[in-house]
Amino acid sequence: MTQPLAFPAPLAAYAARADRTRGRLHPEPESQTRTPFQRDRDRVIHAVAFRRLKHKTQVFISHEGDHYRTRLTHSLEVAQIARTLARALKLDEDLAECLALAHDLGHPPFGHTGEDVLKECMAPYDGFDHNAQTLRILTKLERRHAAFNGLNLTWETLEGVVKHNGPLTGEWAAKKDPLPAAIVEYARTHDLWLDTFPSLEAQIAAIADDIAYNNHDVDDGLRAGLFSFETARDLPLVGRAIASVEARFPGAPDAILIAEAVSDLIGAMVTDVIAETRARLEIISPQDADDVRRAGRALAGFSPAIEADLAGLRAFLHQNMYRHYRVNRARSRAKRIVKSLFELFFSEPETLPQEWRRQYEGADQARRARAVCDYIAGMTDRYAMRQYRRLFGVEIDD
Repeated sequence: MTQPLAFPAPLAAYAARADRTRGRLHPEPESQTRTPFQRDRDRVIHAVAFRRLKHKTQVFISHEGDHYRTRLTHSLEVAQIARTLARALKLDEDLAECLALAHDLGHPPFGHTGEDVLKECMAPYDGFDHNAQTLRILTKLERRHAAFNGLNLTWETLEGVVKHNGPLTGEWAAKKDPLPAAIVEYARTHDLWLDTFPSLEAQIAAIADDIAYNNHDVDDGLRAGLFSFETARDLPLVGRAIASVEARFPGAPDAILIAEAVSDLIGAMVTDVIAETRARLEIISPQDADDVRRAGRALAGFSPAIEADLAGLRAFLHQNMYRHYRVNRARSRAKRIVKSLFELFFSEPETLPQEWRRQYEGADQARRARAVCDYIAGMTDRYAMRQYRRLFGVEIDD
């Protein structure tokens, strides 16, 4: 008879423990070969929503170049950084990786532009939030099992997905806005401790996301020509990294200097997070994962010096990359596509595929709007453009 898999060791006292998981909403027999967190990660990887990330973009529209990052490549890069941090801090690497891989599942086509349009369209119907949409995907919209909808992930994974940026309610919540409807609905049946911080694995997955997108947006922005190499020399953090690389590799081509500088920056930020997080842990001295949740502050983070430099870098990217006229033109087109599709599907449900049209039968306007929102949010960039072209007879580049 196969023996149960030995759980990884040694883990720090404050790590999430797969052998002490709070379990799944729908009880299942345990695997003989994988821990609960490994199963969660594998279910995310095999999800339809995960495969769609291949053709969902962050800043650029998918047809603008094959070398720019997509949601899928970004998620893989975040997972790699999260595993590195988890290993150094003696956390559960599988949970950290799972949260990194799942964190962008709820993003609609065309990145934050698509989200902004769906927020506007759904304003009368409980709104739209990509983190809440991720929860809907993981608990309802993915349908791969006969016994339940969703992926039936562990409590720790769902908690980390929902709260990776911090508590959603209570005295420690950064925002006091009403909770997204999907989170409120799910919390009625599965309490995710919305008023506490998440596990340290979730906290480092969130920071891994920061490290990845800040560095890789610099890389993509330079390669796309949205700002010059000379401009990059004056950027916080980036300029120092470029100067260091040039000193080590005089005469190297700009493309190599960029790649080396980004690699160095990621390494420096990872080292900084490890040192800062260890310092915070020493002060709090948590004895288990719940002590991390109740610490009253995030225990994973950048040092104040790096955080200040990152604020400057984010401000530069916002002004010179995310609001560049070329990106704005793509955003304008994306807005028209998403808004037009929503209005058509909502007013003419007969244009929806049969499996989505069934959700309209006997539904009130709010449920009808949510069905249309779910359908559009699941689209890839190229699928949304293709539908727009077919339905409206408008020729657009793809």
